[in-house]
Amino acid sequence: MPDGSLFAIGADPDDVLHRVFGFPAFRPLQSAAVSHVVGGGDALVLMPTGGGKSLCYQVPALCRPGTGIVISPLIALMDDQVAALRQLGIAAGALHSELEPEEHRRVGRLLDAGELDLLYVSPERLLSPGTTERLRRQRTALVAVDEAHCVSQWGHEFRPEYRALNQLAEMFPGVPRLALTATADHRTRDDILAALGMRDAEVFAASFHRPNLHIAVEAKIGETAQLLAFLRDHADQAGIVYCGSRAKTERVAAALKARGFTSIVFHAGLPPEQKRDGLRRFRSGEAVVMVATIAFGMGIDRPDVRFVVHLDMPDSPEAYYQQIGRAGRDGDPADTRLLYGGEDIGRARHFQQMSSAPAAQKRVMNQRLEAMIALTETAECRTHALLACFGEELPAPCGHCDNCLSPPVIVDGLQLAQKVLSAVYRTGQRFGALHVIAVLRGELTDAVKRWGHEALPTFGTGKAHAPAFWRGVIRQLIASGVLSVDMGEFATLSLVTEKARPILRGEIAVKLRQDAPPVRARAEARALRAPAPAADGDLFETLRAWRADEAKSQRVPPYVIFHDSVLRDIAAVRPHSADELGQIKGVGTSKLGRYGAAVLKTVATSA
Repeated sequence: MPDGSLFAIGADPDDVLHRVFGFPAFRPLQSAAVSHVVGGGDALVLMPTGGGKSLCYQVPALCRPGTGIVISPLIALMDDQVAALRQLGIAAGALHSELEPEEHRRVGRLLDAGELDLLYVSPERLLSPGTTERLRRQRTALVAVDEAHCVSQWGHEFRPEYRALNQLAEMFPGVPRLALTATADHRTRDDILAALGMRDAEVFAASFHRPNLHIAVEAKIGETAQLLAFLRDHADQAGIVYCGSRAKTERVAAALKARGFTSIVFHAGLPPEQKRDGLRRFRSGEAVVMVATIAFGMGIDRPDVRFVVHLDMPDSPEAYYQQIGRAGRDGDPADTRLLYGGEDIGRARHFQQMSSAPAAQKRVMNQRLEAMIALTETAECRTHALLACFGEELPAPCGHCDNCLSPPVIVDGLQLAQKVLSAVYRTGQRFGALHVIAVLRGELTDAVKRWGHEALPTFGTGKAHAPAFWRGVIRQLIASGVLSVDMGEFATLSLVTEKARPILRGEIAVKLRQDAPPVRARAEARALRAPAPAADGDLFETLRAWRADEAKSQRVPPYVIFHDSVLRDIAAVRPHSADELGQIKGVGTSKLGRYGAAVLKTVATSA
């Protein structure tokens, strides 16, 4: 481990950025945040995933005297960050429950000697008496709370132990504090500042717009078939498939394996060794499909995740944005897809109703769920609708979501809605969507004949349309609150009287969107999907192979050595000297010294 000799107290942040991290200049908001913290100020930093949040505490920690303390929620996140910093020649370490004893002693020695630049620690470990006293004896450069939405009771990944971090000001008097997150609406931001006692902190908020993400939503027609078609378009790429339950992750992962996909299952109920192995494989750079609950993802720094699929609806736009943000961290195009249906909406509402949360919290949870449902059904720019949930106004349609690429067709849906509502009412409000659709289409199923529903006036009134069409109409009526779903065994439909009555009387207009065929939606996304090819594809692949061998020998993820974007730039420039290689963004002094000769040799021998 380095001894921190690269850095000097009072070093210029711009020099540190260029010399250590290999970047030519800060982004404007980064520069302002770094200057504020180096000067001793507190800050709340809101930046999207891949926006450079970590530099806002890493650079100041190297410029200020003492050790920078970073409070982090997950071991995987700490280990990735530490591995990446050590590659840069930074004396970084972590204290957590899975450290090998020798590594624990090594980090402790460096900390006690004042030779550690950055220390990553969980809130529980930080607040334990032994750690607290140990840190109080050291000089502290700053304290950063990463993934700060975990502090807030309104945050989508709230962790009660984070609330105890209100002690930080007392523990580290006069030390600048930062809270950093990629997802927080205004309510969550205010709660973070209040919970941490940072009401006077400067707020640095970047745009949450991720132009490299293709955001798309599909109505569920055949979930497995839709997922398989999507994954075939992403062969040999890494991605995440999110499911709403542990059992579903195992079913989906097994189905993918049976069809030849390399898939891994991950959820909180797995044995620790199986979870560790899954994380190791995902971090290794292997092209795998991780089928997971939301227990997976936060703290995963892998930059080349090319897709995120949701097979169940997230409970808020905040959670959705955090999860899709795990794709395309390297800035290259990435694909996101949400599959949902009427039952998903009903199930999500049911879980909200059954929650034991206090009434005020349930109201907020309900508002966020309804915002998520509205996002799935919007006919406008989907990115615009998503950013509006964070108080950000996109000046123009994004041009990279499904609605921008293929504007949906909006039709007069009054008669269609009346037919569905009439069929639900006349069948006694005791059947699910499949039976209601069979009645509308005039299908003599066993259930229709058993109940005598072929004699109803609504029987066959919708035979001109396919079942998928009627599923779309029913789903939209559920989303708008006109129909409710009883989440019993048969997911029966019933009318929400105060909303259904004016429709049945023809007193209000009803506008419905026609669902785009999934095949068309996939075709329109392909042009946005592929990363820009390397100028020299053969050299790029040779460099990737060298990186993979190097990473394997060090037992670190390949991306902590060099991102693909750096290797593409090297392949394009074909540097002939260390000076030329050192000018490439993302190389830096330490990596130039560590890998320069090997990279230059690889370039020379591939000519």
